[in-house]
Amino acid sequence: MDKQFVNYIVKRYLRFDKEQPFIFLSALLAFLGIMVGVMVLIIAMAIMNGFDKEFENKLFTMNYPLTIYPKFATYLDKSVYEQVQKAFPHLFFSPYISSQVIYKKGDKLEGGVVFGVDFDKEVQINEVLQKAVAHKRIAKFQIVVGKELYDRFLLVNNEKIFLIFSKSEPMGFSITPIFKRFRVVGYFHSGLIAYDKAYSYTTLTSLRKVLHIPQDKYSGIHIYSQNPQKDIEKIKAFLPQQVGIVGWWQQNGNFFAALQMEKRALFIVLMLIILIASLNIVSSLLMTVMNRRKEIALLLSLGATPKEIRAIFFRLGSIIGGLGVVMGVVFGFLGLFILKHFDIVKLPADVYGTTKLPVDLSMVDLFLIITGAIIIIIISATYPAKKATKVNLIDVLRNE
Repeated sequence: MDKQFVNYIVKRYLRFDKEQPFIFLSALLAFLGIMVGVMVLIIAMAIMNGFDKEFENKLFTMNYPLTIYPKFATYLDKSVYEQVQKAFPHLFFSPYISSQVIYKKGDKLEGGVVFGVDFDKEVQINEVLQKAVAHKRIAKFQIVVGKELYDRFLLVNNEKIFLIFSKSEPMGFSITPIFKRFRVVGYFHSGLIAYDKAYSYTTLTSLRKVLHIPQDKYSGIHIYSQNPQKDIEKIKAFLPQQVGIVGWWQQNGNFFAALQMEKRALFIVLMLIILIASLNIVSSLLMTVMNRRKEIALLLSLGATPKEIRAIFFRLGSIIGGLGVVMGVVFGFLGLFILKHFDIVKLPADVYGTTKLPVDLSMVDLFLIITGAIIIIIISATYPAKKATKVNLIDVLRNE
């Protein structure tokens, strides 16, 4: 195959033809369609990944990488905490006591969960709480609440708030729920309204006293691990059968499965934009073939091989589509740069957990977008290229 000959004809066919402007216009629309499709796919996938990472970071912090809990009893024995701490010294552990409560201030009520923690240990694994209690010493019957609860109840520092516990105790001839006033000394802000409204933190000593829990008992143990998917198996094998362990991804499995399904559906739908644009490549090349039948017949009669004719039109489609992909990637990254560095879109923080549009394009998604677009372009260019070699040489030369 003569490559110089093929390249010369391809360059000639790519020029604007005054006699057949619609062919050039069709090719231009195909180029623009593929460019826009690739650009939209890149930006959409980056935004989806950004939201995934944003929610993952929030849930990772507030749900903790790993949590040890009792399977059949109400509380864990302190010996379990001592054993795992000794067996896995590279991990950070924070034992806790938790209880469901109702927060009350005046006529306002709100349900939630209060955690009794050792703040020295808890701040090592909870970045959100660490920022809230920086340079503070949390004393007995003091509490740190979420920002949403703090704002809803119009709280101020050193103000007292009632906590009504789910645990009851006998009083005279009746059973009444336990309640206690705690002094609010600050608030944390995770960015997720569900946690900022429901969670609160006080000292282990405070909850032990209120709920009458022995000194050697815990509700569970929060664990920080940089590799929780691997460490969970090691810890599970070490723990006795009556003690369980759960990872943050298991607690929120349905949520992340839904996000992944939504991401796949969006990818497929947006890939249809490229597929539709590729139809313009097919139509443009078929129009070129139909209008260049005389030239094709002359080239074949002068010694051009069917392989060279096929290569000419295949290369035409590949150049139109390939340039569309390249420019789509360029404009896609330009769009990501603008979205990342300029505050164009503002989001409600109580819904999305952030006010800035998060963008994070993974290399896997970029590879799939480019690969999918190239496959569609190759398929679109193949049929017109084959069609070009089916020109009836004798009929064309006789009639035209």
